[in-house]
This record gives sequence, structure tokens and C-alpha cells, in this order.
Amino acid sequence: MVLIAIGGMAFAVLQPIQVLPRIRLAPGYAFADATGSTVTSEDGRGSITVYTFVPLDCGSECDAVDETMRLVRDRVPREVDLGDAGFRMVTIALDPDASPASLAAAAERSAGRGEAWTWLSGSASQIENVVGLGFRRGTDPDDFAPSYAIVDGWGMVRGEYRYQTLADDADKLVRHIGILGSELRNDHGIGSFAYDAAHVFQCYP
Repeated sequence: MVLIAIGGMAFAVLQPIQVLPRIRLAPGYAFADATGSTVTSEDGRGSITVYTFVPLDCGSECDAVDETMRLVRDRVPREVDLGDAGFRMVTIALDPDASPASLAAAAERSAGRGEAWTWLSGSASQIENVVGLGFRRGTDPDDFAPSYAIVDGWGMVRGEYRYQTLADDADKLVRHIGILGSELRNDHGIGSFAYDAAHVFQCYP
């Protein structure tokens, strides 16, 4: 028992494996995209998804979020091994009942030189339920604050980013996606015990 306790303490202190916390289930939804088609939370099954929540136009603050998302979009395929998992990015517009044309314009504006990510909108009640209650973010476009969330392929929120820190947002998101990718690639067989231990001892970045 003493050896087990010492081993556990060493694992917690040295953190040979890091994982992202399993925070809570992400909310389910069925929103409209820029083509008028319905996109649901189930479409993200098997993929790591980065979410952000912004008004259609919020000036320089939107520009900063767009730049972060562009960097993440471009860097993850180059720098992160996700194994068999997919990768997607979703922006939920805080403007209720946004038209497909306005979503398409926002997607084109945000994408820069590269492939756009998915922009979604729903009714006021849907946005309040999904963004406000589910993701626990503010839903008032006039009181917008940049934030991001990482959801794994099983629909679990694994990362929440609400406040600017000393670390660059894009660097932090890419690094944490890399940690999650490592877990997804290796959390099976004997390796699953090590990753379960990392969660037990909260070996979080």
C-alpha cells in the first residue's frame, strides 16, 4: 500500500501523462447553417470540435476571434496527430434567427484565405438553451466576450477558455487539442490505465 501511495504521489507530481478534464456533456442542438441546412450536435460524433460564440459583427473583438480560429484551423492539421479522429470548427452566432446569407457573409469574412468553418444560428430560445445553459456563455450580443470550447468526439466538453491569459489563445488551443489527440490515440489496452490514472490524479495542463 505504501508503494502504491508513493507511486500515486509521484504520478501526480511528475505528470508523465497530461489529459484534458472531462468537464460535462456538451449540449445537444439542431441549428441552421449558411446553406439553410440543419446541423446537429450528432454531426460532431467522432471529431474534436472547437466552438466559439460571437455576434455576426462585433468589430475588433470579432476580428481577434476570427484570427485565433484561422490559426487553429491552419495549425492543427500540420502540428497535431489526431489519429482516426476528425477535426471541425463551429461558430454559433449570437444573433437569433440569422439568415443563411448573413451566416455565409460572416463565414466568408472570417475565413480569410482558406476553408471556412461552420457558422450556425437558431432561435432566441435555442441560443439561450445551447449557448447560455449548455455552454454557460453569455448570449447578449451587446455584452460579448471572446470564448472558446473544445468538445471531444463523444460529446464531452474537454476545454473551456473564457479569459485572455498570458498564453496566446491559438497556442493554448492547439496545445490542448494535441493533448486530447494523444489521449484518443493511446487510451486503449494497457495504455488506458495510465490515462485513467491521469484523470484520477487530475494531471491537467
